[in-house]
Amino acid sequence: MAIRNLLNRSFVAGARFMSSWFRNIEPAPKDPILGVAEAFLADQSPYKVNVGVKCAYHNDKGKPVVLECVREAERRIAGNQFMEYLPIGGSIHMIEESLKLAYGDDSEFIKDKRIAAVQALSGTGACRLFAAFQQRFHPKTQIYMPVLTWAKDAGVPIKTFRYYHPESKGLDFPGLMVDIKNAPDGSFFLLHACAHNPTGVDPSEEQWREISSQFKAKGHFPLFDMAYQGFASGDPERDAKAIRIFLNDSHLIGVAQSYAKNMGLYGQRVGCLSLLCENEKQAVAVKSQLQLIARPMYSNPPLHGALVISTVLGDPELKKLWLKEVKVMADRIIGMRTALRENLENLGSPLPWNHITNQIGMFCYSGMTPEQVDRLTNEFHIYMTRSGRISMAGLNTSNVGYVANAINEVTKSA
Repeated sequence: MAIRNLLNRSFVAGARFMSSWFRNIEPAPKDPILGVAEAFLADQSPYKVNVGVKCAYHNDKGKPVVLECVREAERRIAGNQFMEYLPIGGSIHMIEESLKLAYGDDSEFIKDKRIAAVQALSGTGACRLFAAFQQRFHPKTQIYMPVLTWAKDAGVPIKTFRYYHPESKGLDFPGLMVDIKNAPDGSFFLLHACAHNPTGVDPSEEQWREISSQFKAKGHFPLFDMAYQGFASGDPERDAKAIRIFLNDSHLIGVAQSYAKNMGLYGQRVGCLSLLCENEKQAVAVKSQLQLIARPMYSNPPLHGALVISTVLGDPELKKLWLKEVKVMADRIIGMRTALRENLENLGSPLPWNHITNQIGMFCYSGMTPEQVDRLTNEFHIYMTRSGRISMAGLNTSNVGYVANAINEVTKSA
């Protein structure tokens, strides 16, 4: 009996202890973008428009798009002979094509085998993998990220550098240069190669040259987040200009690539992380460490999307088709920018709207205040984040006039 009572008391004490394991965990803050999506879905108005959460490209009818080059690639790989694991480093063919896209078809760095590269879980996964690499081999460093950008929760201390200028709705280039200069020598920086997310503001070619020069003087290391190559301007070479400038200035660089936007493979989560090293021996060592880090993180990257990408980029005809299709997507977004600006100007808006067409890529930082955004939602059933960021993919020829009229109404007294 005594033993049984002792066991019962131990059981009660153990149960009480176990019940407290998760007691102090608070709910995570609600994602503001998901909140916009929920509110839009609940709205019964026939006039409602969602320009807040469409991070995926939709056509002029508001429908999601699967590229024909992707459909053809899927037909070719249907019935693939194996569904086994890829190596930890991913698909060799996909990586080869990714490097040519980022560094150039005739890159001397590819020929000299100076690039350590692994397949990653899209661009976000590539950035996360790099952060773990930085944390392991440069634990006393931090990474500088632009204001504004999306957070990367990776355990690496984060600093910010000035980027977006709210008054001009453009680039705060003087502030950016001062912050680069004042950062400790040998700092890590996250740069967006093109179509900066979320602002759509990019440095000019000459500004990129000045940034590169200052990086050289300070010995900083740039990690280029390139999620929109081809999708920004319609020309993959033009969209990689910043990377080419840094390469010509003899920097060692990192590149995080994604195929979500430019190939419409949002759900496949396929990307590539590459690090340019001093020589082949160093590249071999760096790649081995990246694979070692990836092993407990996700072990093996996904197969299907990698097959699609290597098939499209590895076949001259399919690649030609992809280049045509990605330009169509980019041109539609650019066209919506022009239409929104022209509609606002034709309505006699007293505000300047040239920043809409000066910015590039999926998103436009409109400059509207949270209160103005609230009016758009409450009075016109137009949904976006309270930062005033507009997803251009949510606009089409049917609704751009309505949206412009609503924006004019809520901003004309500003």
